[in-house]
Amino acid sequence: MAVGNRGATTRIVGVVALAYAVSVFVQNALFGVTGAPSYGDPLGVVLTYHAENRGALAVTSGLEAVNMVLLLLFVTALHGLVQRRGGAGADWSRLAVAAGATLSALFALTIATHIAVVLAADGLSEPTPAFELMWQLHAATFALSLPALGATFLGAALATHASGLTRPWQRLLGVAGGSLLILAGPGNLAIADGSPLVLVGALGLATWLVWFVATGLRLIRG
Repeated sequence: MAVGNRGATTRIVGVVALAYAVSVFVQNALFGVTGAPSYGDPLGVVLTYHAENRGALAVTSGLEAVNMVLLLLFVTALHGLVQRRGGAGADWSRLAVAAGATLSALFALTIATHIAVVLAADGLSEPTPAFELMWQLHAATFALSLPALGATFLGAALATHASGLTRPWQRLLGVAGGSLLILAGPGNLAIADGSPLVLVGALGLATWLVWFVATGLRLIRG
């Protein structure tokens, strides 16, 4: 591949990384400003929130579809980029692709169950067993997505460093953030039940977004 074409591909991957980070940030900011309930909150609070914030939640659900496409584009293009740079880090980029596909599937199930919760809340005056089950399934799939996110983060961070695309501090950020997410994984039952252990995952997610912004900017600059 010509140097110019390779440089253009690198910048495109960088733009995708930045777009993904912005989309995930906006999505989580919407959850924050609307006062999204935790998994440990009473079902009445959960029902009221989803009934009163359908518009905002329609946006967050739509953003998840965008996130899914951007993530798959990023990990796939990154793997190709690593291979074209000599293959150093190709094993890690393959991990990022496999984990990213798994993560996208889990996030799709997480948001699908969330959509079901929103739709059900619109016609309920009080929580039902079916509503509770759907909320619990939503919480469980989110909790299970954390180690997949960690593996994606770890693979992408180590692949970009091994191929010379990022700085050493970005590798350390990836190892630290990815490890937090993976370590939170075995606590999935507690997280789905409202445990503060979810904050470990939240810290890992914040680290993931910082890494995406830093990596995206570096790739765009070449």
